[in-house]
Amino acid sequence: MKPLMAQCKAEIIRILRNPYYVFWSLFMPIVFYFIFTNVFNTGIENKEEWHAHYLMSMTTFSVMGSAILTLGIRIVEERAKGWSMFLKVTPLSDNSYFIAKMVSQSIIHVFSIIVIFLAGGLINGVSLSIGEWLYAGVWILGASIPFLALGVLVGTMKKVDTAAGVSNLMYMLLAISGGMWMPIDLMPSIIQSIAKWLPSFNFGNGAWEIIRGGHPSVMNILILTAYVLLFMVLSTYIRKKQEVAV
Repeated sequence: MKPLMAQCKAEIIRILRNPYYVFWSLFMPIVFYFIFTNVFNTGIENKEEWHAHYLMSMTTFSVMGSAILTLGIRIVEERAKGWSMFLKVTPLSDNSYFIAKMVSQSIIHVFSIIVIFLAGGLINGVSLSIGEWLYAGVWILGASIPFLALGVLVGTMKKVDTAAGVSNLMYMLLAISGGMWMPIDLMPSIIQSIAKWLPSFNFGNGAWEIIRGGHPSVMNILILTAYVLLFMVLSTYIRKKQEVAV
């Protein structure tokens, strides 16, 4: 337990020092939130709901990016530098290594959620009940697990440059097609049909329903669970193949 706690502490410090995390997970979502709620769409009728809706979009955008980019690229970097091999001679097991990364990343997600929720209150005066703030925060934290699993899958790539390129592309495509930048109602019908099966849409949709007084649907939960299983099976299979090759 002690090595696991020490690894979690080290991971949290490293994430906070990571420019990828600061830029993509905190700075960009807050800037996008300000622009899309105060520069564009100024003629929207129900501004209060739009401000709350887009705040949830940018919070899920932040957490999804942190999980895919920060976690995935860091795993590749550590393996490329031999850090993963070095850990094999320490009391920390492989499972503890990945658990520490996912736990520390989740703790960082709590920090991101609080910061972006506060930004929404300061920029646009978004006002929700305490129950809605907590419900939305807990949903975003729990429903981010598929993206942590996707980050671990990205971490199986061999080269840092490849991992950075692929993860950035996936991040942007998932965010745009999942309705995090703009409602999917504004997109072509074929994109809308595809979006409903994407993890990003089901992630955001749960939060959007909460701020409207509803709940995430059973379908949202089932689809996200299926993606967790898919990404975990793929990353486990690839890691075992790589270990055999070594």
